[in-house]
Amino acid sequence: MAKIIHSMIRVLDERKSADFYREALGLEIADRFPFDGFTLVYLRNPENDVEIELTINHDRTEPYTHGDGYGHVAVAVDDLDAEHARLAASGIAPQPIKEFFREGALMARFFFIIDPDGYKIEVLQTHGRYR
Repeated sequence: MAKIIHSMIRVLDERKSADFYREALGLEIADRFPFDGFTLVYLRNPENDVEIELTINHDRTEPYTHGDGYGHVAVAVDDLDAEHARLAASGIAPQPIKEFFREGALMARFFFIIDPDGYKIEVLQTHGRYR
């Protein structure tokens, strides 16, 4: 059976992106591999088996376009309100908390943040299928 191990995104500024993911999601650099022309940086924290891989192409100067296919990465937190307040205080500017209902019952409480390269991250309250 396949196991998801990482999701890769291309970023312009390694330091800016690593700082954002550390502050926003508590992800630290697990490994960093420089190559000729590009660098791979793997981010994780002790709560996760899945990593985010940052790919930095050394000759890239223009922002990447996401096209119309990229949606978002999602994370779950135990206290959505506290996390929203913490991120706002840190200057990350989370979007407003939303609630999503299905058949009259709460399905999800969530908000979005956006990383330095414009990638969306959905932050969900741990609830139901979101764990």
